[in-house]
Amino acid sequence: MAQIFDRSSNALARMSLVLTGLIVIALGVTLNQLQRSPWVTRQGQRPDQPVPFSHKHHVQGLGIQCQYCHTTVEKSSYAGIPPTKTCMNCHAQIWTNAQLLEPVRASWASGQSLTWTRVHDLPDFVYYSHEIHVNKGLGCSTCHGRVDQMPLMYAQNTLQMEWCLDCHRNPAKNLRPTTEVYNMAWEKPAEDRPVWCSVGDEKSGVPTAESVHCVTKDPAGEGAQIASLQLPLTLGHGMAGDVAGAALPVAPVYKKFTSQDELGHFLLDHYKIRTPRDLTSCEVCHR
Repeated sequence: MAQIFDRSSNALARMSLVLTGLIVIALGVTLNQLQRSPWVTRQGQRPDQPVPFSHKHHVQGLGIQCQYCHTTVEKSSYAGIPPTKTCMNCHAQIWTNAQLLEPVRASWASGQSLTWTRVHDLPDFVYYSHEIHVNKGLGCSTCHGRVDQMPLMYAQNTLQMEWCLDCHRNPAKNLRPTTEVYNMAWEKPAEDRPVWCSVGDEKSGVPTAESVHCVTKDPAGEGAQIASLQLPLTLGHGMAGDVAGAALPVAPVYKKFTSQDELGHFLLDHYKIRTPRDLTSCEVCHR
C-alpha cells in the first residue's frame, strides 16, 4: 500500500477523523441551543391578536381579578378563555365606539367567537391541569410571569419539559399560601418580611391546601382575643354545667418563616404533595 498512499496520508486520516468528530459535536451543540431558543419555544414573543388586549391595563390599572375572565382555573385543566360576553359586560357601557374594540362588537353582534392566538400552548401529548397546580399553592406569576405588567401577553418561560421537571424535582421553592396564588406581587419570605402559618382541620371535599392559613402580619396576641370573643352561647335557660362542659375554641398556633425553603417544605408537607420521585414519573403529564 506504500506505493499508493504516501506516508502523510496517515496524518491526513487522523485529522479527518478529528475534524469529523468536531463537526458532529458542533452540530449537536447548535441543535441543542436551537431547540432552547425563542425561535422554537416562542419565549418572549408577542403574537398578533384580534384585539391588542392589555393585561397591565385591566389587572394593574383596573384591579380585575384573574378569575373574572379565567373562570375555570380552579376547577378544570383549562384556565378558560373568556367569551365575548365577558368583555361586553364592561364595554357595552365604556369605550362603546372605540375602533380598537370593533372586533369585539362584531363578535357580539354575529355570535362568532374571537379567534385568539394561544400564547402558552403545550404539545398535544402533554396533559397539564390548572386545577391541581392552583389548589396546591402554585401562583399564576410562577409560570406566566408578572402578567399585571404586560401590555401585550407573552410567554416568560420556555414551558419545555426540563423547565417543568426543574419545579417537580423541588416544588418547595415555588409554593406559596393559597390566599396568595393570584397575588402577582407576592414575594418570598425573608428576614424583613416573614410569613406566619397555622394548620387547621382538614375538611371533606375541600382541597388539603386550604387547611393551612398564612398571614404576613404578626398574629401574636390576636389568637387569645379572638378565642375569648367566640365563647359559645348556653342552651335553654343556661346551666352552669353547660358553660363548664363546653369546649372553648383554641387559638391557632402560628409558625414563623423567614425563608422560602422553610415555608416551601412546610407547605409541601401539609399540602400533601407527592414526592419528587412520583411527580417526575412520565404518566403525570403523558396520559
